Parts: sequence; structure tokens; C-alpha cells
Amino acid sequence: QVQLVESGGGLVQVGDSRRLTCTANGRTFDTYYDMAWFRQAPGKDREFVAAIGFTGGTTWFQDSVKGRFIISRDNRKSIMGLEMNNLQPDDTAVYYCAAATSLGPYETTRAADFGAWGQGTQVTVSS
Repeated sequence: QVQLVESGGGLVQVGDSRRLTCTANGRTFDTYYDMAWFRQAPGKDREFVAAIGFTGGTTWFQDSVKGRFIISRDNRKSIMGLEMNNLQPDDTAVYYCAAATSLGPYETTRAADFGAWGQGTQVTVSS
């Protein structure tokens, strides 16, 4: 059974940085198309955060994280990362790793276009 596994969450202070990592059990990243991070805050819908194309040459972000977050992937090591800088209380959420198992729309931000998901990792930003 294919699983995506997130790690790196935790409690941080405002202005801190944190790196999240996504790995896969049972499938290598070179079999995925776009990969992405989503997040869900308490009482809110799941929202798109950032995504990266197959080669890593194309990335796209939610406006609120542009300039603060960096997404990366290494298909040989089957690792995807999300470097989060200058964290703010509004960044508090459960962060999910997602992977597209088929070719989808150009630079999609829709959760429905990602067929594989992890269980999530909690990031809490304390002021």
C-alpha cells in the first residue's frame, strides 16, 4: 500500500523557520506527477500551500506564503521538502503532503487533482 509520510511538524515561535519533509513507502517519487503541500487549520477547509512539478523546475504558491516558503523535491531520494520561514500564527495548521498519480491541469491548486495523501503533521506557531 502506497503511503506518503510527513515529518517535521512541531511547536515554533513567531518568526521561526521549520522544514517539513514528505517521503513515500511503496512507491518512488519518479512515478508521481505534481506534488504539493496543503494545510488545514481548525474550523477551516483544507487549502493549497505550494506545489512542484515533476522535475522540480516549476513551483507555485499560495499568495500568503510567497517569499516565505520554499518547496523542493528529490525524485532519486523520494523526498519532498517544505522550508517555512518567518512563520506566523496564521500558518498554524495540519500540513499534508499530496501527490498527483495522473497528469492533471497546469499548475493546479485543487486537492481533487492529487490522488495520494499523507496523514498530516501539525505545525503550531505560538506568539
